[in-house]
Amino acid sequence: MPPPAPPAPPVQAPALGGPIISPTDLIATEPQRAIVGDFVPDEVLVTVDGDAATVQQIAASFGLEVRSERQSRLLGTTLARFGIPDGRPVGVVLAQLAADGRTRRREPNHVYSLQQAAGIVNYAFDRIALDAKAASGENVRVAVIDTGIDDTNPALSGVIADQFDAMPNVPIEKRDHGTSIDGLIAGVGALKGMAPGAKIYHARAFEGGKSTMDVILSALDWAAEQDVRIINMSFVGPKNDLLGIACRNARSLGIVLVAAAGNNGPKAPYGYPAAFDGVIAVTATDAKDGLMPQANRGAYVFISAPGVEMVAPSGAGSDVVTGTSFAAAIVSGAIANLIHVAPDRSADEIEKALADTARDLGPKGRDNDFGYGLLDTKAAEAVKKE
Repeated sequence: MPPPAPPAPPVQAPALGGPIISPTDLIATEPQRAIVGDFVPDEVLVTVDGDAATVQQIAASFGLEVRSERQSRLLGTTLARFGIPDGRPVGVVLAQLAADGRTRRREPNHVYSLQQAAGIVNYAFDRIALDAKAASGENVRVAVIDTGIDDTNPALSGVIADQFDAMPNVPIEKRDHGTSIDGLIAGVGALKGMAPGAKIYHARAFEGGKSTMDVILSALDWAAEQDVRIINMSFVGPKNDLLGIACRNARSLGIVLVAAAGNNGPKAPYGYPAAFDGVIAVTATDAKDGLMPQANRGAYVFISAPGVEMVAPSGAGSDVVTGTSFAAAIVSGAIANLIHVAPDRSADEIEKALADTARDLGPKGRDNDFGYGLLDTKAAEAVKKE
């Protein structure tokens, strides 16, 4: 193996900032930037046995730059984002780092995409058997990891309990997707969501429809610290072991994890985080319970919910939205209703109730298109009362 490149000169960390809240334990030495592809081509993510000094020593040993490092609650260790200044391929650097006993796990900085395919009562209430007049998620804490939001939208009045910006060095340009997700979960007024009264803890982790693994992990850590009962993840990307560990540990804290199954078509590979065990993978159906044609398929699909041509709040006021992103929000809102009625209900009990009571669609039993079938909130709520 050729000797590693000489160490990069130390880079002074800029002061953190942001319009909302910025991480207090993140040392950002290079801002996030727009990227194209499955992973950032000149970065790797590494969990490290040690502190900031150890991270710097590893960087020096392998000719890398420390672009950020922080303590991750859900990973239970130090997470470092190393830059590769000399053009070495990501795979080569990951292999080189594997020889260093101070590194635990080494992953590409994968790219994830929001799952959106391009004053009316939402048809979702009727399809999932949720009484719009009685719907309530009062005092249920729900985290959403998404774009920035327009918190001046009337549908979000009093809905947002707190916000966190996981990419404070990137200006917020798009607010539609996150506004729609929050509104479908807990919106008030003319564009009522599934669980009005729920408290949304919103983490902005996407811009231009894209994010990276380190940003998403930062948002997940923040969400876990807010004592939320549900985390909505309306995005899809490749399998990443760090994300899998974070999801597993969040679930062990009793958090219900809901994710979009993906909009990449019947032949697409499994979408993550939806395909991880313990994550409720949601596909999208229309007003006649037909499957959205561009939805991902696979054994990981857990449940179906409305997600085609629904009216939702957006940064401009309201819009018609389609995608498994929005179906995931419907399921998060329905679960908030279940928790409101029975706060002691565990994540495992909720998952089982959803599976046992879903209205079968497609082939008999669980299938790769619809999962267990269409969400039935009324039936799932009744399970607890039997």
